[in-house]
Amino acid sequence: EMDDEDCERRRMECLDEMSNLEKQFTDLKDQLYKERLSQVDAKLQEVIAGKAPEYLEPLAALQENMQIRTKVAGIYRELCLESVKNKYECEIQASRQHCESEKLLLYDTVQSELEEKIRRLEEDRHSIDITSELWNDELQSRKKRKDPFSPDKKKPVFSLTFPRPYIVYMLQDLDILEDWTTIRKAMATLGQHRVKPEPPVKLEKHLHSARSEEGRLYYDGEWYGRGQTICIDKKDECPTSAIITTINHDEVWFKRPDGSKSKLYISQLQKGKYSIKHNHN
Repeated sequence: EMDDEDCERRRMECLDEMSNLEKQFTDLKDQLYKERLSQVDAKLQEVIAGKAPEYLEPLAALQENMQIRTKVAGIYRELCLESVKNKYECEIQASRQHCESEKLLLYDTVQSELEEKIRRLEEDRHSIDITSELWNDELQSRKKRKDPFSPDKKKPVFSLTFPRPYIVYMLQDLDILEDWTTIRKAMATLGQHRVKPEPPVKLEKHLHSARSEEGRLYYDGEWYGRGQTICIDKKDECPTSAIITTINHDEVWFKRPDGSKSKLYISQLQKGKYSIKHNHN
């Protein structure tokens, strides 16, 4: 049993002990705060200096990712450049093929025009050969007229009863010769309609039957339509495979396996410069 004095003394001791514990706790808390603050400051300085492992490891991962993405971007760039280069080469090849096709068409057109002109000149030459003697007589008569001492100089004959022969006689010899040539040409033209025409001087070799009807192509007994695969053959060249894209009145457009497009004229098929057939492969 304790008296009041002992209880008071014991209470004061407990209070002192509690005050000491609170003071120690506060001191420890301040010391821990300072230590943590110093550690954070030290870590921040390491990060700023670029030496902290927490900073270096994510930085290395970011750099590796950057290198991979840069490499992928470089490969993609090379592929894009190669694709653009291939498209450019395809355009150049298509332009050259179009130019060659236009040159062939122009050559065929000029050749046809020249052959037509030669045929007409041949017809004119044959019609003029009939009147060649009249030309010679005209030249000889002119020479004789230039000679003032020639005794064969003709005098105009006057007719009072029939004036028309007088008018005919007064025509120039060249006018008479031109009228005669015109009459012979007209007779030859009428004769061509009545008589079976003669074969032309120059015949085309390897003629084929080719025409377009309602968006389809008829060639040597077979029909060809849009979207069909054909084999195009040209002399001195290897056959090529193509797909028909469009069939017009006088031309056929097709697409090659490389994606380039070209056209083929029906006149070239008729003349045998190109030949086509179905490709069943």
